[in-house]
Amino acid sequence: MAATSLLQFSHPLLTCKEGFILASLSPRRQDLLQNLGLEFTVMAAAVDESMHAGEIPALYVQRLAAAKAAAVADHQGGNWVLAADTIVVRDDGVMLGKPRSALEACEMLASLAGRWHTVYTAFTIIHRGRGVSQTSMDQTRVRLMPLSPALIAAYVATGEPMDKAGSYALQGIGGSFIADIHGSPSTVIGLPVHLVVAELMDMGVVEVGCHGA
Repeated sequence: MAATSLLQFSHPLLTCKEGFILASLSPRRQDLLQNLGLEFTVMAAAVDESMHAGEIPALYVQRLAAAKAAAVADHQGGNWVLAADTIVVRDDGVMLGKPRSALEACEMLASLAGRWHTVYTAFTIIHRGRGVSQTSMDQTRVRLMPLSPALIAAYVATGEPMDKAGSYALQGIGGSFIADIHGSPSTVIGLPVHLVVAELMDMGVVEVGCHGA
């Protein structure tokens, strides 16, 4: 597992009391934590993401978040580990992950255009040494504006949709297509920050940072 240390603000909003690892290579999740000023290390978590027979999306995303956290925590027992997983589910129950091709990205966006869908993000906070493991989930309802085939093709050609669940990025160009949203935008981006911060503080993992003059 490759780990990367990230530079932090001189006056962080929050500081970690102990070693803290983000078990995700997602730049979006890293940005969300960096915005808080947290000091953390990034480590990849390789797990089987196959869906179990009969598994519903809400349970699937929670299971994957827990599995990713455990995969890293097994080798980093003295650190707090945070992992997350995000999926998009159409209102007909079809789950959309990351597109495997430009064609699939276009098909996903066409199926979401002008309609509501739900974004589920689950996260797990774990510390092997302390015997702590907590998994939580948030969901946000999103409606995209109607999108013409030409607009979809132009968006996919930018490359932005290719590593995003549902083939769009709220924090990027795709945010221009959001017609309505009910819930936390950060849940759509990949980490429900309001819940993560509350749990980290409740567990004593972080504290309010010191702000100098």
